[in-house]
Amino acid sequence: MTKEADIISLELIQGKECAFDTVYKQYYRGLCAFASQYVLLSEAEELVQDTMMWLWENRTKLIPEQSLKSLLFTIVRNKCLNTINHSQVKQQVHEKLYEVYRDEFENPDLYMGELMDLVSKSISELPEDYRKAFEMNRFENLTYQEIADQAGVSSKTIAYRISQALKILRTELKDYIPLLLFLLHD
Repeated sequence: MTKEADIISLELIQGKECAFDTVYKQYYRGLCAFASQYVLLSEAEELVQDTMMWLWENRTKLIPEQSLKSLLFTIVRNKCLNTINHSQVKQQVHEKLYEVYRDEFENPDLYMGELMDLVSKSISELPEDYRKAFEMNRFENLTYQEIADQAGVSSKTIAYRISQALKILRTELKDYIPLLLFLLHD
């Protein structure tokens, strides 16, 4: 190590933020480029950030004579290899789960009952005026004016109630809308 590297290592061990900033600026890009040979750039950047956090949190345990550059590159390489290994294990688990539950995954009727239960529950939890207007329009095929006549309000009020009901349902069922559209599409 050079004398300057020795000074930076000592200052880092002592907790001087300027030393950490110097190390960060000096190695960040190179570590990201190195890590991106193993993993995606977004993952590489995250791993390097983790490494830098580790460096700061463990600065008092560093050995001044040890090459900081070698340490950082070794840590990043190990984190990359762990990420790759974790991804492979995760993929294997997904494949095994798919094999075990293939019939359920490929049977849309299985989802239909659960989705309809969710839709029914969401509709039942609407404010009463919104729910009644929505159900009369969607399930009884009544026009806004017919609903308004029965409820004793204007058709604009009914339009508002139904639009609010739809807004609430879209929010409540936002995670299921793509699946609902897919299952209901002929």
